[in-house]
Amino acid sequence: MVRTPLTPEERQRGERLGRLLREARGPRSMVEVAASAGLSAETLRKIETGRAPTPAFFTVAALAQALGLSLDEVLARCAPAPV
Repeated sequence: MVRTPLTPEERQRGERLGRLLREARGPRSMVEVAASAGLSAETLRKIETGRAPTPAFFTVAALAQALGLSLDEVLARCAPAPV
C-alpha cells in the first residue's frame, strides 16, 4: 500500500496534536500515559514528536481520555485556524 504524502496542513495539525499531548501529559511519563491509553510508549512518542501526524481516531480518543481531555478540546486546539 502506497501512502499519499501528507499536506503541510496535515503535518501542522499533527504538530499541534503532539504539543497538546505533551502539555497535557505534564510530569507523567510516556510509559504511564501510554499504558493507561492501551498504547505502546513508542506510539505515543511518535505522535508527540510528529512522526505519526495522523493517528487513528480511537488512538486520539484513548489518549484524550487518559489525559483528561475532551475530544472537543482536542479538536479546538488542533484544527486549523479559520481563514
